[in-house]
Amino acid sequence: MNIQTLFWNADLKDMQRGYFYDSKTGAYTCLICGQLMEKDQVYPYKDNFYNAHKRMELHIEEVHGGVFDFMMSLNKSYTSLSDSQKNVLTLMHQGQSDLEIAKELGITSSTIRNYRFKFKEKEKQAKVLLSIFANLGNDTAKDPNPVITPHLGATQVDDRYNITEKDTIKTLENYFDSNGALLTFPSKEKKKIIILREITKNFKPNQEYSEKEINRVLERIYDDYVLIRRYLIQYGFLDRKNDGQLYWVK
Repeated sequence: MNIQTLFWNADLKDMQRGYFYDSKTGAYTCLICGQLMEKDQVYPYKDNFYNAHKRMELHIEEVHGGVFDFMMSLNKSYTSLSDSQKNVLTLMHQGQSDLEIAKELGITSSTIRNYRFKFKEKEKQAKVLLSIFANLGNDTAKDPNPVITPHLGATQVDDRYNITEKDTIKTLENYFDSNGALLTFPSKEKKKIIILREITKNFKPNQEYSEKEINRVLERIYDDYVLIRRYLIQYGFLDRKNDGQLYWVK
């Protein structure tokens, strides 16, 4: 099961802390990047040693900036939050008072109170929806052709992501040769996403790549590696620094 599926299948408590414990493997797994830490191991960190549980918490803060920051970085299609709402929530998370937030954002305290009211309404709606779906059940095993979970970095989640496992298998068979080289880059959006998702598997999470390293991998897959690199960024599979010197899996 890939990290995208693990993230979306996690229960609310695990999602809030950003990791889960698998009693079968005896390991903690980061829901953001898939980093594993074995329960019985001791891990060094900044001249100290920590058990796996504590080290995983430090990993999430160090690498991902904390669960709150990661969640806030998700696309609006996942959070349903506007940019202004994100700004207010970020300042609230920092512990600022309504007066301080209003002053920093150049709005009134009554506007901040209105934001708080709307956030409470969103929280109520989320609880009701969670209850509805919990009673409905989520047995995807009953679906003979389930839809693939969109990647977390998706810049816009819409009908393009209505992709099934059968769609994926058929597209990969038609567009890649036996050596893993891409025969041609498709024009249809769904097929582009399938191809780009497959190409992204060539890069490791939590690892930075130079542009030369990215190009070297992509050249082995497709002649027009610049086109592929551009689409990987555009569709949110990879991210990069503003100067284009370093790339990583988003």
